[in-house]
Amino acid sequence: MISREKIQLNAKLPLWFKLVYTIFVMLLVPVYWFEHGPTNFLWASDIALLVTVVALWRENRFLVSTMAVGVLLPELLWNIDFFARLITEGDGVLWFEATRYMFNPDIPLYVRGLSLFHVFLPAVLIYSLLRLGYDSRGLLAQCLLAWLVLPISYFFTDPTRNINGVFGFGDTVQTAMPGELYLLLLMLLYPLLLYTPTHLILKKCLKN
Repeated sequence: MISREKIQLNAKLPLWFKLVYTIFVMLLVPVYWFEHGPTNFLWASDIALLVTVVALWRENRFLVSTMAVGVLLPELLWNIDFFARLITEGDGVLWFEATRYMFNPDIPLYVRGLSLFHVFLPAVLIYSLLRLGYDSRGLLAQCLLAWLVLPISYFFTDPTRNINGVFGFGDTVQTAMPGELYLLLLMLLYPLLLYTPTHLILKKCLKN
């Protein structure tokens, strides 16, 4: 039988790191479910938040890589907008509306506080990749995941929520083209503009 000490010695990710992350997610999930409903977990960032729990405990670089490809660039944009709004007292980046809700007093402070996972999730993913290495299969896996989640977000969620941007940019429902055509465009642009550049950077900077 393998001792607990030997398992921890062979682990690439610290036990405290896994525990703290997992406890946070366990606190967040019931609050988000109650405040936003189950469809909120279709957001790419929320999917990454949940999948990363499994990835950390299994020390699975494929899962970590897949989530990193999908959310590192969007999370960078989220953080730029959030800290711009924080510094400018709410003005933020005019072309990016992702964090306006963080400054909405109608949303309970503790709910907005939990949304600060957007700040540390990229750090969790990058740290994990540094310890585990990058798996190039993450690009294809993330594309397949997006091609599943984006249609579900379009056909089964409220357009006013605009989950994953499937109804338009920002808070406005786009009317420039048929909705299904816009969805297909997103399914092409996300891999091209978000996933592939992230994949190339991670592949160059981290060991496979």
